[in-house]
Amino acid sequence: MKKSTFVAMILGTIGGILFALGMCMTLIPEWNAFQPGVVMGAIGAVVLLVMVLVWRKMENKAPIKLSGKTIGATLIGIVGALLFGVGMCLTMVWSHMVVGIIVGIVGIVVLLCLIPFIKGLK
Repeated sequence: MKKSTFVAMILGTIGGILFALGMCMTLIPEWNAFQPGVVMGAIGAVVLLVMVLVWRKMENKAPIKLSGKTIGATLIGIVGALLFGVGMCLTMVWSHMVVGIIVGIVGIVVLLCLIPFIKGLK
């Protein structure tokens, strides 16, 4: 295993755990930890962003160029992940099974739209 892959794996695991725990703290009302959850989720997101930057630096990759396509792909990914997460919350937290499943499937479809958007169709 290359050193860059190992560092990315460690930082990705730490950032993912912090982000997921922060979201749980925020969304589960019984925990009464909304504000600390937002802080922990933000710290997790920052660690994940640092992981991408560190990995690209260790692999001698060029910095990410901001273009319309990059911003569009990022927005599509964010919307898809949010729809998928809202669908899961509707199903598991708020007991709206049918609506949650529909919203979750829409989120999956939006995320699947990223593949032809980024790679293109041949």
